[in-house]
Amino acid sequence: MKIVFASTPSQEEEINELVRYFYSNIFPLYFNDEEINQFEELKVLDTSLDFNTLKDAFQIMTSIQTVISILESTPLDEQYETVFNKNVATLKEYGFFFPFDFEQFVDGKSMKSSMLSIYTKADNELII
Repeated sequence: MKIVFASTPSQEEEINELVRYFYSNIFPLYFNDEEINQFEELKVLDTSLDFNTLKDAFQIMTSIQTVISILESTPLDEQYETVFNKNVATLKEYGFFFPFDFEQFVDGKSMKSSMLSIYTKADNELII
């Protein structure tokens, strides 16, 4: 008999938070709003999947966090390409749709200007 621990609601919420962070902090660094909107329609990194076990949830969280760390690094160094690809493969194993390769982000970073995006979080909020 094998005992398997189910993922917890807090882990599922953490995965949802990481995906929201990806959309509001990572994608705007590399893509314009129209492209990001298409990613939403295509369900890129869709979190409606069931994360069966504790191990599954941890693997997903770790993979997303690793991809985020790599894509936030400045400059985006090609020495991380293998680690990036490994973590993207892990996400795909768990059913996440992430149709990007490392080169798309390398190319996107070099052409990205400091444009405003509807996906980025506001630096401040007006309280009435």
